[in-house]
Amino acid sequence: MAKATIMVVEDDQDIRELISYNLGKEGYTVVPAESGEQALKLIETANPDIIVLDIMLPGMDGIEVLRNLKQGSRHAHVPVIMATAKSEDSDIITGLELGADDYIAKPFSPKVLIARVRSLLRRTQSRLNEARAQDEVVQLGPIALDAGRHEVTLEGKPVDLSATEFAILEFMMRNPGWVFSRNQIIDAVRGKDYPVTERSVDVQILGLRKKLGTAGNRIETVRGVGYRFQDAS
Repeated sequence: MAKATIMVVEDDQDIRELISYNLGKEGYTVVPAESGEQALKLIETANPDIIVLDIMLPGMDGIEVLRNLKQGSRHAHVPVIMATAKSEDSDIITGLELGADDYIAKPFSPKVLIARVRSLLRRTQSRLNEARAQDEVVQLGPIALDAGRHEVTLEGKPVDLSATEFAILEFMMRNPGWVFSRNQIIDAVRGKDYPVTERSVDVQILGLRKKLGTAGNRIETVRGVGYRFQDAS
């Protein structure tokens, strides 16, 4: 199984490369960013599992980046480890209050950071498992999806879907109203290294629409971008 994707936001090139090198040695995919502005742009396509965020950044500092991520962003759920050279408790408190999950003070050992990353990934996965156990059934309009039973019903009648069709439908129904590119759909349901073409996503969507009948119209094509699932009931 592919390891997690870690975004490293650090303006000091030496530190950024050191962190990236050590995380890469552990098998993680690393997405480096040298500024807060660059990080906010990259996150849309990188879809990181964790962000290691330096607080002392030029321009938009780490606190402002964190605020942007946690307020109204579809990436608000991404765990953040703050890295700071500051000794004041106020920076740590502000970050934690804004939604950061952990912090590490510079200078730090790469081994310590890797241990923090592993721990946070375990905690995040545990939370996801708990959330899924509590909310396995998603219903939007006449379509009901039961993740635990791996079943989809339309007005109470079962719909026979392939594994890929089910995964795409679950991803879109759990994120109603959001527009996703074909590549984002591939990444979400199969992982970033799965050899699937964008055209195959169109084929899967076409199959879903046919099997869902008139309810399939809830899967909208957004010209030039991708697809979204209508969030209206």
